[in-house]
Amino acid sequence: MENIRAIRTDDDLAWAIAEVARYFDSQPALGTAEADRFDILSTLIEAYEDKHYAIEAPDPVELIKAHMEMSGRTQVDLSALFDSRSRASEVLNKRRALTVDMIRKLHKEWGIPADCLVEPYHLVEPERIHA
Repeated sequence: MENIRAIRTDDDLAWAIAEVARYFDSQPALGTAEADRFDILSTLIEAYEDKHYAIEAPDPVELIKAHMEMSGRTQVDLSALFDSRSRASEVLNKRRALTVDMIRKLHKEWGIPADCLVEPYHLVEPERIHA
């Protein structure tokens, strides 16, 4: 296989991306040397980006908010799902943790992956009453 090299710098990354970009318009046939080259370069790009430009997954509440925004849902929709306006507000403001029942509903009704919703996250500190 010709002209494949390790990706160690951002310049190497730019080169590799330029190389694979041409395959987007004209995909090589499976089983060809060009298809293998595309796969190898794509794997190298992914490995470099994962190491140097890792993107952390959002916490469950941020995931719910992003899903709501992308799907056009509102807090009213979440309230209906949880059967409680206050519960939806508390979850979105990180004052209440998601329960197993809430996670099941979000997964079943809205299609949010349950494994992403069970990740731990911090709740806000309750406000203290000064006496």
